[in-house]
Amino acid sequence: MQEAWLRWDSQDTVIADPRAWLTTVVSRLGLDKLRSAAHRRETYTGTWLPEPVVTGLDATDPLAAVVAAEDARFAAMVVLERLRPDQRVAFVLHDGFAVPFAEVAEVLGTSEAAARQLASRARKAVTAQPALISGDPDPAHNEVVGRLMAAMAAGDLDTVVSLLHPDVTFTGDSNGKAPTAVRAVRGSDKVVRFILGLVQRYGPGLFGANQLALVNGELGAYTAGLPGVDGYRAMAPRITAITVRDGKVCALWDIANPDKFTGSPLKERRAQPTGRGRHHRN
Repeated sequence: MQEAWLRWDSQDTVIADPRAWLTTVVSRLGLDKLRSAAHRRETYTGTWLPEPVVTGLDATDPLAAVVAAEDARFAAMVVLERLRPDQRVAFVLHDGFAVPFAEVAEVLGTSEAAARQLASRARKAVTAQPALISGDPDPAHNEVVGRLMAAMAAGDLDTVVSLLHPDVTFTGDSNGKAPTAVRAVRGSDKVVRFILGLVQRYGPGLFGANQLALVNGELGAYTAGLPGVDGYRAMAPRITAITVRDGKVCALWDIANPDKFTGSPLKERRAQPTGRGRHHRN
């Protein structure tokens, strides 16, 4: 946005259609950023996830209000990030902001027919993942997440299992800077075994160190980490985003890359050196 403002401010002539000008400039800047990010991910270690925005539970938090208003739920961001940059721009501009395809085509430097096709393919990719994207947040989200966190902190595995969807996934992101899952862990049985492995590695106080917070507007958690004591390993700081559908946890997202803490209380933290670069195999 700053770059768009600088370009606006440097114009010597009056802009006839400010809305169209800003739509084009901001969209092209965003497209360039998406393409650059896609290139960087080619050398990324492990799974790449969006950077989360972590805010307090206080409903008056202005940042939390903005995130909620923009419907930037973490699972939705994950799905959008899987789209090609041009597909994402076409989809967001047309379906999100009702920008005519003629203008979308101008932004992308393509034909109107091609812009329609890009948006259509993006739409199909998004709707093919209903477990991650739905019209409204699950009304039971807060209750389910609260019970899950309490059960994990208490070591109540029966309750943990009862709250997990049979096809639940656990996905980690650290870029090799902190231990997490190398590949997505799929299925409730495997996720529970993975959780047990974490307790054996980091100690029974692992989940008690979590602090509840809003992660992209939905209840999740973060932790500043744990020191390695009594034979247990030190645990690096991390953020946990959670997706709930039909009253069950269908996705757990473990963001342990310290470069992605800038929108959270962990922004001044760095991964613990112990175990740096090691990953949990699954």
